[in-house]
Amino acid sequence: MIFPFLATFILIAILFNISSRRVSRKTEEREESFWQKELEANNVRKKSLDSLEYIHIPTDLLPFETAEDDEYLQGCENEVLALKDEKIVNLTGISNTDLKLEYGTANITVLSQYDQNYTALVCGLQKWGQALYDRGRYEDAAKVLEFAARTRSDITATYRVLADLYRTKLGYNEDEIKKKIDGLIPIAKNLNALSKSTILKILEPEPREESQ
Repeated sequence: MIFPFLATFILIAILFNISSRRVSRKTEEREESFWQKELEANNVRKKSLDSLEYIHIPTDLLPFETAEDDEYLQGCENEVLALKDEKIVNLTGISNTDLKLEYGTANITVLSQYDQNYTALVCGLQKWGQALYDRGRYEDAAKVLEFAARTRSDITATYRVLADLYRTKLGYNEDEIKKKIDGLIPIAKNLNALSKSTILKILEPEPREESQ
């Protein structure tokens, strides 16, 4: 009985060794490809940033200056308003290597700042929109969160609150709800983020209750 067991053990060991070598070889190839790409990126000269898709805060369309005596709401407004003169670009999911290849190594610091501004913007918009929602200001909440979605925010809560606003808070009929939700789906499908699948599930039609 020992010999069949030993032969099986040896066979498994050989197969494991072969598999490990394949994984190791693929890992080495990926690392080599990465460092080759990084080397190329570090030699790219500085390029114009005029082609970037800059995001501008529509101060005339969002409900600024409406907080009155609500200090928390005023703070939310201020967080977003503080970015109105900054350069903001959504670079979510784009690696530094790809950015250097596209725009040159010398631009990586400024591009990182643009992306940080974007992160601050969508986080601020989500915070502001949620605060408006919590206070029953549903139309204003929708305006703020819809702008966040148009910038291709990947914050799951933004889409969850928007979907709830459309379905339960704004008095829309079924056709209007479908139209609003359908308007968010192309945005979600084009997100370059891990939250993409979760957001798409949020936007799926709600199952209808079976009639009794």
